[in-house]
Amino acid sequence: MTTSETDRSYPARQAPGAETLAELDARVVDCRACPRLVQWREETARTKRRAYADWEYWGRPVPGFGPPDAGVAIVGLAPAAHGGNRTGRMFTGDRAGDFLYAALYDLGLASRPTATHRGDGLELSGVRITSPVHCAPPANRPTPEERDTCRSWLARELRLLRPTLRTAVVLGAFGWQAVLPALEAAGWVVPRPRPVFGHGARATLRAADDGPPLTLFGCYHVSQQNTFTGRLTPAMLREVLGAAAEAAGVPVSG
Repeated sequence: MTTSETDRSYPARQAPGAETLAELDARVVDCRACPRLVQWREETARTKRRAYADWEYWGRPVPGFGPPDAGVAIVGLAPAAHGGNRTGRMFTGDRAGDFLYAALYDLGLASRPTATHRGDGLELSGVRITSPVHCAPPANRPTPEERDTCRSWLARELRLLRPTLRTAVVLGAFGWQAVLPALEAAGWVVPRPRPVFGHGARATLRAADDGPPLTLFGCYHVSQQNTFTGRLTPAMLREVLGAAAEAAGVPVSG
């Protein structure tokens, strides 16, 4: 560990210099900028959940997942303590991920309907999954300061995706509010007044240069609170994901 990795300015200094998504992901994994998140993710990795006592937890920031030429971005909230923080991959190893990947598989956007660990062979087609906060937060609630500190990673990821990215599906109000300034930093113009989150909401953002626009799609988060109560059903999720893929020109099946 170096002093720079524990500095709050680390993301803002390191993200802009990443020339590829692979390089960006490697820098994300080394980040220790938020003391509360570092303490929580590492404590969780040490104490573990009884069901995963034989696992070696990832316990680090979780990078984005998906191809570098994705047409669709899916933006969540943050890794789960015993999901992504355990497995090291977005939405992998928890019920929320099971719900999301089943829908992507049904649409032909994922190679398998479940995600259990980084070496399970899962591949995404035309889709990249990321989040505004890359470390698991206590009670699934990042602070505004943690969200803002992590923004440079998301902004750079979106900018690197710009050549092919045409749509973004944002899961939940937290992600919606967090992604708007990141999109501005990545080269799109957020209209005023700002688009309001809602399930099924759509907003088109023009590029600040001569590039193509980006269409935002709002979707309830795939948390158990929403999926167990029926607030978000598989059909509702497939509808939003399918519409975003179609708008991006990403082929779907089913």
